[in-house]
Amino acid sequence: MRAFVMTKYQEPLQEAEVPEPVVGEHDVLVQVQAAGLNVVDEKIRSGAFKSFLPFELPQVMGSDVAGTVIGVGAKVRELALGDQVHAHPRMDRMGTFAERIAVHEADVALKPETATLEEAGSLPLVALTAWQALVEKGNVQPGQRVLIHAGAGGVGTIAIQLAKHLGATVATTVSAGNIDFVRELGADSVVDYRNQDFEQLLDGYDLVLDSVGGETLEKSLRVLRPGGKVIGIVGPPDAAFARERGMNPVLRLVMAALSSKVRRQAKRLGVAYEFLFTHPSGDQLRQIGALVDKGALRPVVGRVYDFDQTLEAVQSIGKGGIRGKAVVTRA
Repeated sequence: MRAFVMTKYQEPLQEAEVPEPVVGEHDVLVQVQAAGLNVVDEKIRSGAFKSFLPFELPQVMGSDVAGTVIGVGAKVRELALGDQVHAHPRMDRMGTFAERIAVHEADVALKPETATLEEAGSLPLVALTAWQALVEKGNVQPGQRVLIHAGAGGVGTIAIQLAKHLGATVATTVSAGNIDFVRELGADSVVDYRNQDFEQLLDGYDLVLDSVGGETLEKSLRVLRPGGKVIGIVGPPDAAFARERGMNPVLRLVMAALSSKVRRQAKRLGVAYEFLFTHPSGDQLRQIGALVDKGALRPVVGRVYDFDQTLEAVQSIGKGGIRGKAVVTRA
């Protein structure tokens, strides 16, 4: 089976022949027809996460999939051969840049009826991230004010729409060329991050979804109302994340140390910081799919690559210039 694998950290992926997936009794075997490209793929390849997400190399890469079920485990009850599905596989089952992948049924949902396979393949990780930030951790309520950084990106395009669906007033940061685009998605206030300082323009926000980090994270703490919260998806990780993943006490201390500076800053300001590392959920994907089918959420696919262009596609991650998501497709 053809796949694109990481053989060493910080080196380009390699095309290789790999063994066929092993299908467990609770797994479905999916013929990959679309695989979304995500910043986390590049973070993993670069070694940025290897201290707390080590992989046994070589590792097939890819975190999003849409395709057709071509095999089912003995105990699978909700899915059947021929179903068109999408998923964000759990991290130890990663590997969507391949011809086929076995995914635990709990991580899988039928694709939205109104979405193409390319759109369905673009959704899982970014939509789950938005959902877990705004609904699960953020508990966004009608009338609250939410700031979403990088609003024209993969997470941002979905998060703006979801926050508006939840009844929030939404601000976002983008480059000048994307201002009209994010207003069409529902943004109420838009800051051109290249020419404006969002800290000088925004104040009193209930929640910030930060996908940038660094100075942007520190400034985000200062635009919150007392009791507000920043949810960061690029780090630094915190001790709560370490506990959720069952890390040993040493790694818990490491995670706590990594986030100590930002947590101290947050405490001084009377606000909070939480790190989010998205977890798979077929149930949440079904709720997201229902919103897509009713028109509340629109997947945004900015570029489509052929499966043979996967190396080029992965190398493009992080360079920007694409609205929404880039997707690799396979006939």
